Amino acid sequence: MIKRAETKDALDVATLASLLWPGHDKEEFLEEMEQLITSSDAVVFLAYEPSGGPIGFAQCQIRKDYVEGTSTTPVGYLEGLFVQEDFRNTGIARQLVEKCEQWSITKDCEEFASDCELDNEESLAVHLKLGFKEVNRIIAFAKKLK
Repeated sequence: MIKRAETKDALDVATLASLLWPGHDKEEFLEEMEQLITSSDAVVFLAYEPSGGPIGFAQCQIRKDYVEGTSTTPVGYLEGLFVQEDFRNTGIARQLVEKCEQWSITKDCEEFASDCELDNEESLAVHLKLGFKEVNRIIAFAKKLK
């Protein structure tokens, strides 16, 4: 079952987010997810196993700035996608992304985008399997000023 997350679901989302992005504080995720869940320009969908426990989530937002590889604005943007390992390759990720795409259409988006790190081969494979097309590869640079 897939459902749109509500404020009461923020802890479940934060717990799953901490598995996707390890090394971040769960309390930080909890606060962030509460904000996203209540934002008009963001949405979080949760996937549940038949017995009722949360097993995955997708988070997307509306981006109004330039999005690499797109030509319209606004753009629906998949910010995070996670499915617990035991439930992968069962179509749950596809269902979650389809919910995000449908939501993006209701927000007047004509395009839907995402990204992953250059060395994240698993994420690249999932994106391609879900119908995304690779549009660019970049290397980002930064330096300290002080």
